[in-house]
This record gives sequence, structure tokens and C-alpha cells, in this order.
Amino acid sequence: MACSPGFHETCANTVLSLRGVSYRYAGATDPAIREVDLTMQDGELLGVVGASEAGKSTLCLVAAGLAPRTIRGSLSGSVHLDGDDAATLQMHELAARIGICFQRPWTQLSGVCETVFEEVAFGPMNLGAPRDETLARTEEALTALAITDLAPRDPARLSGGQMQLVAICGLLAMGPAHLVLDEPTAQLDPAGTRLVADALARLAANGASILIAEQKTDLLAALCSRIIVLQAGRVIRDGPTVEVLTDPELPRQGVPETSAGRLRRLATEAGIATELLDQALD
Repeated sequence: MACSPGFHETCANTVLSLRGVSYRYAGATDPAIREVDLTMQDGELLGVVGASEAGKSTLCLVAAGLAPRTIRGSLSGSVHLDGDDAATLQMHELAARIGICFQRPWTQLSGVCETVFEEVAFGPMNLGAPRDETLARTEEALTALAITDLAPRDPARLSGGQMQLVAICGLLAMGPAHLVLDEPTAQLDPAGTRLVADALARLAANGASILIAEQKTDLLAALCSRIIVLQAGRVIRDGPTVEVLTDPELPRQGVPETSAGRLRRLATEAGIATELLDQALD
């Protein structure tokens, strides 16, 4: 079952699933991810955390169907989108169903568009969306991330944070049923991060399944209902966000504490009643 793209459109029963997935890059001795089992339902926001080199980016590439299709390596196990084996889908079919955003936005911009408006419209046009629909999607995506003022600007002359917002905006305009985001707010300040978080929450509410690998655990705590922890390429924890992000072992696994978690830990160490802190945070 495939969904037609659209910023507001949803698709019933969309599922992104990985079964026994391992991936080893060409020339590497060991797999970057190992025996990953993962299933996502409609409207689910799933956070991925782990130390550097834990396999987060590789998981994103495999989930989006880009590895090994565009990156040399060997894949075992299976990746399914909407019940279809991702390996059997053409690139244009993948692009219509799943979008990926990288942490370095300059690698994601087309390099051929003279304005931000054209850059955001580039994806829907390549998917064959009609002119009026392309314009509507572009304007809606620009408004969603509050960057309409950037529309006439040259994408090559933006700051890193502005480029990141444009890259995410172009992804939103394509309207895939699934999103895979690899540290999408790495270049963004708190205000930009909030804009992205709001847009992702709206997409999830409309049925999009979103996998987001992030170091900003406060963002994941606010957005995600579920978190998985990667360590040396394996999923070592999979559970509700509150349970996972409050695990005292998490910092020792290379995952930053949330602000609330750090305050609670410091309060406990100082002998301050955490009940008072919880009331203040509420």
C-alpha cells in the first residue's frame, strides 16, 4: 500500500519496520548496526539515542532505504515500508514515501536553485506534483517553519541554521508518510529547534511516522512517545520515553541527561526534596 504525497495527507496503517537488520560498510570489519528489530506505527515519534559511533546515522540511512542503495555495503535482514520490501522500490517511489534529513544541510540542498522558494519547491516538482499543488505545499512548508522571509534569498548565502531550516522545509513540502531525521536541529538555535519540533508534532498528529536521532534529549522528551538506545550498533533499550530518559545509566552510555533529569539528580545530591522540584517543573 502506498500513499500519495501531500503535506496534509495521511495514510492508514502505514508502518516502517526493520527485521533482523545488520549493515556493514564496504571495507569495514564489523557491522555498524547489528540485528536491529524495529517497528513504527502511524503517527509515532520514535527517538534514537546513543554515544558517538553507536550506529545512529547508519540506522537512519538503512531505514530510509539509502543503504546499501547509494552507500556501498552489505545489508542483511529486511526493511519494509507500508508492507513493501524497500529493496524492491525504485528511488522515486522511496522519495514519495520516506524522507530523510541529515545533520549537515549543505549536503542536502540541490545546488541548482537560485532562491529558497525554488529550493523548497524542488522536491514536489521532481515527484511530479501539479504546479498549483507544488506552490501550495511550498508556501505551507515555509509558513510552518516561519521562514517565508527567506523565500527570495540565495540558498548558498544562508547561515548553517537557515540552511537546516530550508532543508527540513523542502522535506516537509514533499509530504512523505515516513520521516527519518538524523540530528535535524544540530545547526539550530533554541528558537529554530522549537519551530522544527512544532512542525514534527503536527506531522505526527496527521499520521506521519517519524524516526529522529538526536543528542538534544530535551527535544526527544517533548516530542517522542518511545525511545531506543543504541550501543555498538545494537538496540539495548526500547521503551517509553520517560522510563528510558530517566534511566541513571544513560549518561554512562554516552547519552546526555535531559534538563529535568539533571536538575533532579543535582537536587537529590544536594538533599533537596524532589517533590518540590517536580512541582516547580510542572
